[in-house]
Amino acid sequence: MKLYFAPGACSLADHIALHEAGLRFEHERVDLKAKKTANGVDFGTINAKGYVPVLILDSGETITENVAMLDWIAQQAPALSPPGAMGRTRLLEMLAYISTEIHKSFAPFFQGGSDAEKHKAADKLAMRFGWIAGQIQGDFLFGPSVSVADCYLFVMVLWAAKNQIAVVPTLRDFNDRMKQRPAVQLALTHEGLV
Repeated sequence: MKLYFAPGACSLADHIALHEAGLRFEHERVDLKAKKTANGVDFGTINAKGYVPVLILDSGETITENVAMLDWIAQQAPALSPPGAMGRTRLLEMLAYISTEIHKSFAPFFQGGSDAEKHKAADKLAMRFGWIAGQIQGDFLFGPSVSVADCYLFVMVLWAAKNQIAVVPTLRDFNDRMKQRPAVQLALTHEGLV
């Protein structure tokens, strides 16, 4: 299995989750500007969408998009999903919120938005981060155990800090707990972020 990532991009969530799941995988860095992998392969031949993450399974099947990939990882390691009959549904609900309401709201910061667009996005993000902070049930989103959604939220809070977007203390504490996890430290090391 092989993960294609760009350092600090949203693919970091999948990188962390794969380590949390204890799955064996290779990883290869992608230069998204040059559209080349570290091995010099045209990234467009791997993912015509032109962005990370991409996970190529041992079967040769390819998974793209964070929600799909994180759901697949949680299916391989059920401890990374909330328990109960509604566990997977609640996980997908949270992943969808992080993807569509938080992740996508960072667009002005990464696509050269004006100061006014960034300010408007920062206000929207502060509100959305406030809501998700209220969903944390103990140490993590769904209680005492980490889920793949926590891996995704961790990256979003890192992005907030990078872009000087204030988050509530609950989320700063959450990210501090996440940073202590061996899987997070390993992924950050692999991506050259520590």
